[in-house]
Amino acid sequence: MKLGIVGLPNVGKSTLFNAITQACAEAANYPFCTIEPNVGVVAVPDERLDRLAAMYHPKKLTPAIVEFVDIAGLVKGASKGEGLGNKFLSHIREVDAIVHVVRCFEDANIVHVDGSVGPLRDIETIQLELIFADLEMIERRIDRVQKALKGDKKYQTELDLLNEVKGVLESGKPARAMDLSPEQAEMLSQVALLTAKPVLYVANVLEDELADIEHNSNVAAVQKAAEAENSEVIAVCAKIEEEIAQLEPEEKKAFLEDLGLSESGLDRIVKASYSLLGLISYLTAGEPEVRAWTIVRGTKAPQAAGKIHTDFERGFIRAEVVAFDDLMACGTMAVAKEKGLVRSEGKDYVMCDGDIVLFRFNV
Repeated sequence: MKLGIVGLPNVGKSTLFNAITQACAEAANYPFCTIEPNVGVVAVPDERLDRLAAMYHPKKLTPAIVEFVDIAGLVKGASKGEGLGNKFLSHIREVDAIVHVVRCFEDANIVHVDGSVGPLRDIETIQLELIFADLEMIERRIDRVQKALKGDKKYQTELDLLNEVKGVLESGKPARAMDLSPEQAEMLSQVALLTAKPVLYVANVLEDELADIEHNSNVAAVQKAAEAENSEVIAVCAKIEEEIAQLEPEEKKAFLEDLGLSESGLDRIVKASYSLLGLISYLTAGEPEVRAWTIVRGTKAPQAAGKIHTDFERGFIRAEVVAFDDLMACGTMAVAKEKGLVRSEGKDYVMCDGDIVLFRFNV
């Protein structure tokens, strides 16, 4: 599960990445300071794990994780090889979703690659480069399908879809803006389009702008662009997030309270990124370990068990499940069982976020 942090040069990508991972990716005031993508793994904030740990006192606590890739700044003409061009595009192709950092602040000391701050222009610059790259791929795919169609008419459906996608891209819109059926989405997933990847926009603002985001015209512009393609926007101050990330938990809490915030922008980004991919967590709990396991929403119990070990899926018998809130209300698993809140579920059970599970299997 990888998320690529993209944006024009000098918008705050590497600063945000440093905050997310507490890593030391270079953040410099010139383009292309990030040449190879930096990769960092970050835990998904989940207070349920802490509460289970207080109940079980486990030897180990393992959260769900998200992998972030800091991809070097794209520039106009990247799809034709400008800047570091195709190398950047190949890095984006490898991620599951995109975190698009957009500069929404004025600072004369930080050079903007286009000479002035313009969120919509910046979004369009990157979007067009991804669209151009996708058009090239779609056209190649159309050529192959047209040749296959001469020998087998079953390819007509795919050809019709590809031509529809091509029309959307040529109009300047991303493939993710299309309203596709599950069958069409599955068919299109074989093409691996860049603009089909889900996007989370991160509006990077100054510290003193955080308290009045509603009246920030630059952030409003990003929100308008995001709404047109059913994407989400989170406003953060990357520089502040980098400072917060270096604090101890108690210091961090006090710092956030001083800013009037209940959680850091980074926690919101990680949570939003997790849900962006349609992911949920189920939990396992005991004295050896309390752990969150990542699955796609809609996953059935045997496949969820397979995340732990393939033998669990192969020899699946049943899943003993209790909802997190029910367990917390009861105080112990024994009480939850006495009240009949621990259910025995079979192979067709669809897992829910926060299910606490014990899998029974036999191989």
